Amino acid sequence: MKEEFFTYQAQTTPFASGFEVEKAQGSYIYGKDGKAYLDFVAGVSANTLGHSHPKILSAISDQMNKYLHVMVYGEFAQDMPVALCKTLAENTPDPLAVTYLVNSGAEAIDGSLKLAKRHTGREKIISFKNSYHGNTHGALSVSGNEVHKREFRPLLPLVEFIEFNSLTDLDSIDEESACVILETIQGAAGFLLPDVQYLKALRQKCTDTGTLLILDEIQPGFGRTGKLFAFEHYGIVPDILVMGKGMGGGLPVGAFMSSAEIMNSLTHSPKLGHITTFGGNPLIAAASYATLTEVLSGDLMTEVHIKEKLFRELLVHRLIKNINGRGLMLAVELESPEVTLAVAKRCMEKGLIVFWQLYRNEFLRISPPLTISRDEIIEGCSIIIEVLDERS
Repeated sequence: MKEEFFTYQAQTTPFASGFEVEKAQGSYIYGKDGKAYLDFVAGVSANTLGHSHPKILSAISDQMNKYLHVMVYGEFAQDMPVALCKTLAENTPDPLAVTYLVNSGAEAIDGSLKLAKRHTGREKIISFKNSYHGNTHGALSVSGNEVHKREFRPLLPLVEFIEFNSLTDLDSIDEESACVILETIQGAAGFLLPDVQYLKALRQKCTDTGTLLILDEIQPGFGRTGKLFAFEHYGIVPDILVMGKGMGGGLPVGAFMSSAEIMNSLTHSPKLGHITTFGGNPLIAAASYATLTEVLSGDLMTEVHIKEKLFRELLVHRLIKNINGRGLMLAVELESPEVTLAVAKRCMEKGLIVFWQLYRNEFLRISPPLTISRDEIIEGCSIIIEVLDERS
């Protein structure tokens, strides 16, 4: 299978591992080599409840036995998409109220940009250096790393990039700006946190200029930081909230959420302002609803802080320079990209799956399922320390 994987399936890097997967359960992925691998990546923050969670599998099975796709998005009322959107509205602050379900986080970014431009009648977009929002043309246009964009130009015009956490750069936001799009935690740059006062100043500047604030919560959303969404730590509310990854319980999904007034802009002038065939698919909505209700009903979000503290206590080594991030969204800074790649490879050999950050390869990604146990954290961190000791 590995040979056929490299022969027939399109690749994204010249160094994919080709690891052959047999099954996955809980915090472990099992290879065709017969070994169990502890998963500290969770499908890059996608498997919020781990692998093959029984409530998600049950929800999928129940929906599968009723019906799958029946109509393009927005035409028919279906139990699971409606329940998902209603529960999101009930658990987010005003004026967030209406959710548009799509197929991926990147599509949700594109939809949010269209919504902001349509509602404001403006064209200018403000984004941030070193930001990452996805790889569709629209999402790539507002991502802030030129190396990843250069070969795909021309992209969207009138996009301006400012410095993350720079108060003086907020002057770029004016009455010509349709929106500011910001990751609540900068992901590809190494899980960088915003300053509280900076976010509040940004929110006020957007309000003063009539600019819509879009927060990209594709990675930190759905409990990963100990709150349903990371913006709740900072005392602000976005005009448009973007989500994806962890909301699907392992299935592909994305969404953008706003007030009824703003979202209504997509229904006219022109109608069908955004359209998607499979957005709101009932099977995926069922998995998302099961994920959301499980995150909201149990102690998972409360335990995130305890688990973060344990990670920080265990991951102490002279080769670890720093640990960025919040909750179960952590980036361990090592000496260089070469060291990080070597450490990740050696950890895999010892039965631990870790990864690296897209732009900052010197950071080792730690984003396990929220369901990971204390013993599993200890097990995985012990492997990382063993590997670092081998390099000392």
